[in-house]
Amino acid sequence: MADTNPEYPTIIGPDASFKGELTFEKGLRLQGKFDGQINTQGRLLVAKEARMHANVEAGAIIIEGEVKGNLSASDKIELKNSARYEGDLSANKLVVDEGASLNGHVTVGPDAAKGRHTPPPVGMNRPTPTVTPSPNSPQPK
Repeated sequence: MADTNPEYPTIIGPDASFKGELTFEKGLRLQGKFDGQINTQGRLLVAKEARMHANVEAGAIIIEGEVKGNLSASDKIELKNSARYEGDLSANKLVVDEGASLNGHVTVGPDAAKGRHTPPPVGMNRPTPTVTPSPNSPQPK
């Protein structure tokens, strides 16, 4: 029997490939390949071995693998040190580990979580990526 984690009761295994629109209630651990759209109030974990090309709206998103697409989280997005992410993201909170790769636009804070920022669809031409520090960020000396 496979190890089950109560936070991620749904698993798309390493030998699986899924295309389409996916919804779930609690949590999903993606270990294989996914191409499409995900909408959930739950948690999404993109494992180190996973590859995803999708637009995602979720409660929380953790990326360890490779992701292309736009992400929106009502709570938090975490990019672990093995993460390779390309796209625009918006979240209430963002955690980026040293070593993670991020290419895109970032909107973080309470306004982002309320849906005031809607990233363009995957594949849209985007201007040069910029990161704007929040007003509470320490200023360089």
